[in-house]
Amino acid sequence: MASTHATHDVINQPPPLAPYDASDDTALLEGLRREGADWAEEDVRRLGRLAGSAEAQEWAELANRHEPELRTHDRYGHRVDEVEFHPSWHHLMRTAVAEGLAGAPWADARPGAHVARTAGGLAWGHTDAGHGCPTSMTYAAVPALRHQPDLAKVYEPLLTGREYDPGLRVPTRKRGLLAGMGMTEKQGGSDVRTNSTTATPTAEPGVHTLRGHKWFTSAPMCDVFLVLAQAAPHGDKGGLSCFLVPRVLPDGSRNAFRIQRLKDKLGNRSNASSEPEFDGTVAWLVGPEGRGVKTIIEMVNCTRLDCVMMSAALMRKTLVEAGHHARHRSAFGARLVDQPLMRNVLADLALESEAATTLTLRLAGAADRAVRGDAGEQAFRRIATAVGKYWVTKRGPAFTAEALECLGGNGYVEDSGMPRHYREAPLLSIWEGSGNVNALDVLRALTREPGTAEAFFGELALAQGADPRLDAAVSRLEDLVRGGSETGARRLVEQMALTLQASLLVRHAPPAIADAFCATRLGGDWGHAFGTLPDSADLGAILERALPGAS
Repeated sequence: MASTHATHDVINQPPPLAPYDASDDTALLEGLRREGADWAEEDVRRLGRLAGSAEAQEWAELANRHEPELRTHDRYGHRVDEVEFHPSWHHLMRTAVAEGLAGAPWADARPGAHVARTAGGLAWGHTDAGHGCPTSMTYAAVPALRHQPDLAKVYEPLLTGREYDPGLRVPTRKRGLLAGMGMTEKQGGSDVRTNSTTATPTAEPGVHTLRGHKWFTSAPMCDVFLVLAQAAPHGDKGGLSCFLVPRVLPDGSRNAFRIQRLKDKLGNRSNASSEPEFDGTVAWLVGPEGRGVKTIIEMVNCTRLDCVMMSAALMRKTLVEAGHHARHRSAFGARLVDQPLMRNVLADLALESEAATTLTLRLAGAADRAVRGDAGEQAFRRIATAVGKYWVTKRGPAFTAEALECLGGNGYVEDSGMPRHYREAPLLSIWEGSGNVNALDVLRALTREPGTAEAFFGELALAQGADPRLDAAVSRLEDLVRGGSETGARRLVEQMALTLQASLLVRHAPPAIADAFCATRLGGDWGHAFGTLPDSADLGAILERALPGAS
């Protein structure tokens, strides 16, 4: 019964989006099949339905509302350095690990295993981005750890398992492990060669003790960490090296991993990021002394792919939210989704989202084939992952802001969930090297590793002759590569990304998608904001593909 004091009825507001199917994305499913993981489609669809359930969406909201808390000491004064999480965080983590989104692909011999993981991440990413950090680092730690076979033999089966076993205990006595990484320090940031953490050898071969302070180490509740430190020079050895640091030592005692504080971050609030101090911290050498960057770089390549994946997932999630709102909200006598200008905005966002998803899955396919020994895919992966990391993560903040605006004032309110997504977006451009770091990495690969340029242009050649705007863009790109300079690195990498995305869409997407993308992103028939597609764009076809029923 309505209250006698009621001043209004609630009308013209959308119903809750959940439950929905987060995997109901044509570009995602087509890419999954195309890149060799069609066998995983049923699992991805099931995970997508779970991600869009009211229960999983509530887990995500609660994990971010009830942030992790640092407990440095127990009630008796013993140093424990533990981080406590809301139960919803553990629900998210348990699902992600069980569904193979951590280290599982490395133990799966099926071609396409890494693609399946990425596709699952694109769907499960509709929940919470924060818990993707420890799952990503666990996935990425395995190839780096393989540089030390004796350690890999012990830890890899636990890192690649599908059991989430939280709590600090002896790693080898647990059912499953999570891995983190500690690279950056206050004085250097991405310039890791300036690290001042020192490693002193002990009487036991390969075992060192560390002393130093890391500036940004996420997920400190992980079981083991790969850490960079300076080994003391001796003979022709020494220098920046990679070490495995367990939180709990084999005898059951706590390793010296003193968490000074948790970072108060813009977003990514569900995930704990910390400043740990090492003082007599026991660590095992991974790979040769002095080759720390080379040892850990494979971990960086893997986490960069996940940055692209998580940005693409965030784009798709906010597009779905915007489309849902536009379908159910009316203004000026018509549904928002029927208003020509709103249709232009949504279609433009849909183009960007499909381009990001398609590129993500192509990179995952390259990673899968590269780890199985395909030299051409190894070269393509080397450069294209850095290109994708630069561009897709750069598009994320602008995209989420536009999607938020589609909800108007409702989108600016925390209840909508859109502010959380907006705050999350910038992290993915910063994590694993900011824009400049990735742009310079691409330039370095082009100048020092000639095979990468050959592989990149070989990929573009697969679409040669299909669209004159694409052919012209490839020609311009060849000129840019020949004259590449450090000051122009961002411009070069932006054009590489757009040309690569266009080539993939020309080959794999419907004509309406490919034509609109080439006309705007390559042909210049576009403004400087989303929602400026030309009149020639087939908005209905674009929307029907991205948001069925919105056309």
